[in-house]
Amino acid sequence: MQVTFRPARPEDVDTAVPLIYSSGPAAFDHIFTRDGLTACDFLRRTFVDGRGEFGYRNHVVAVADGEVVAVGATFTGRMARGFMPPMAWQIISHYGLGSPGVIRSGLQAEHVIQPPKGDMAILAHLGVAPQRYGQGIGSQLVQYLIGQAQQWGSHTAALDVAITNPRAEALYARLGFVVTGERVSTLVNRFGKIVNHRRMVRPLA
Repeated sequence: MQVTFRPARPEDVDTAVPLIYSSGPAAFDHIFTRDGLTACDFLRRTFVDGRGEFGYRNHVVAVADGEVVAVGATFTGRMARGFMPPMAWQIISHYGLGSPGVIRSGLQAEHVIQPPKGDMAILAHLGVAPQRYGQGIGSQLVQYLIGQAQQWGSHTAALDVAITNPRAEALYARLGFVVTGERVSTLVNRFGKIVNHRRMVRPLA
């Protein structure tokens, strides 16, 4: 099966956002679900907007048989700093008076799922369509994003994997990522719980 990769587009929203959400539904719900507003509502809005961490401009999609079958993102620490102003505006405009709670939850989550620093490239929002599991698409997606990071001059690639996702951890290990630590989480609210996450790192020499 031939898989091609291309930059995401706004019109990919209906397929891409559920895949992004699938990369960490409990964490997304913990941060972005509020009374009457779902995490996917926010992700759809920011994806189409294009700016910031969840914008389409920060994502690539995998296409097979004419359909989007996977999505992912990679960005460096320097790039992540530029996400902050648009993200703040997106949260405020979407949640209004509820925005302080969302921002607080997001900052707390960064103690468990840490943003990259410097030229480190983080791989994030990795999602493969369930009907395409076992076809090697996840491996190809990770390798594509690693290649992107290498083009930027990054020396290290990293990702965070929930301890409840051993299948993904095994995949990343096969691709050369090594667990360097585990961050304990006590973050839970009525919308979702963020579990412990393991940081996995791979040199890009």
